[in-house]
Amino acid sequence: MSLDPQLLEILACPDDKGPLLYFKDENSLYNARQQRRYRIDEDIPVMLIDESEIVDDAEHKRLVAKAEADGIEPTFTA
Repeated sequence: MSLDPQLLEILACPDDKGPLLYFKDENSLYNARQQRRYRIDEDIPVMLIDESEIVDDAEHKRLVAKAEADGIEPTFTA
């Protein structure tokens, strides 16, 4: 199952209020500006800064390349 498209249109990083990248197959939302990943548990985004994960540079590059390759667009345009 995937997140509701209407929810994705308004979902923003709780820290910088910017758009996120949605990786459906990895159950996560990603803020490339801060290298911060938010998990999705049972189709519910866990949008708590304290529960997010800061990814290393290698993982950041992988996620950005995957988003480009898969045509993943930000949740909204700023």
